[in-house]
Amino acid sequence: MLDVHIIDTLRSGCVIPAHPLALKADRRLDERRQKALTRYYLASGAGGLAVGVHTTGFAIHDPKIGLYQPVLELAGETAQQFAASTGCSEPIMIAGVVGDTNNAVKEARLARDLGYHLGLLCLTALRGKSIDELVDHARQVAQIIPIMGFYLQEVISQMVLPIEFWLKFVEVPNVLAIKIAPFNRYQTLDVLEAVAHSGRADEIALYTGNDDNIILDLLTRYEFRVEGRMVWLDIVGGLLGQWACWTRRAVEYLTRIKRIRQTKAEIPQEILTLASQLTLANKAIFDADNHFAGCIPGISYVLKQQGLLKELITLNPHEQLSPGQAAKIDKIRRDYPHLTDDDFVRENRHIWLSS
Repeated sequence: MLDVHIIDTLRSGCVIPAHPLALKADRRLDERRQKALTRYYLASGAGGLAVGVHTTGFAIHDPKIGLYQPVLELAGETAQQFAASTGCSEPIMIAGVVGDTNNAVKEARLARDLGYHLGLLCLTALRGKSIDELVDHARQVAQIIPIMGFYLQEVISQMVLPIEFWLKFVEVPNVLAIKIAPFNRYQTLDVLEAVAHSGRADEIALYTGNDDNIILDLLTRYEFRVEGRMVWLDIVGGLLGQWACWTRRAVEYLTRIKRIRQTKAEIPQEILTLASQLTLANKAIFDADNHFAGCIPGISYVLKQQGLLKELITLNPHEQLSPGQAAKIDKIRRDYPHLTDDDFVRENRHIWLSS
């Protein structure tokens, strides 16, 4: 059973960066910079961390590489130490859970034993399976650890999860949240409609993973008619690769959006303009022009420019910035400096890198 604080934080909504992987030039884990990233996110005000997810690199789950457990342990220990030393609240710790059912159950047990609160369930290894098989897989993992569903965009997952899947998935008792990240309006609404019809709208926390539509996802009040009555839904927070950089700004965005929702204030034009600018930034960082081939290196490039990472390197040697991508990111940083948190990082970087 999750602590009440964790449940409340999850349901009220928070910033959850998808944690990147800091590597040395020889592709060994750079523990000092890995810890610095964790401290950066928590110092920025993030309410949780997602580790072992797509932004960390799915290769981390390969037993031959052997980094899944060490990276989860390091993030968990660093987060606990940071919370204890600063007096901030315990963050929600989310572990990416992948593979077939046997592997996913094994990873779920490990994450639970390491003190993680939820498993972010990636279904790509079950590509081609029936809806019932996918739901049974989720049910078995949910018996080990509470789960956050994950609609990963089709370009990466090579899967479409229809509304029929989501209508069954939300019936799994230990589903506590869903990360909606298909980068597709129709598929996003499939998830929302399924939750509206589930009778569990107050139990299942909805998080955007649509890095191309972050602010509008969070600003929108969604309405569905269910058995003659209206059901209202909010996407309460985000678990995002885009929020793995410029995280201080992400916390500011969400804080402002929550205030607008609570006071039912008119949405200012400037925040809609900001939404478009953030999507423009994401286009460069996530390498949308090349079908997101450089999305993880793009995030790392920003963090390297800020001095948080030393090497622009991933576990996959073929995963690199696309030609011209660095120049596009540099242009965004020059043209829209208000999107960055460079000053915040510059002032505190030495503290986060101190050990």
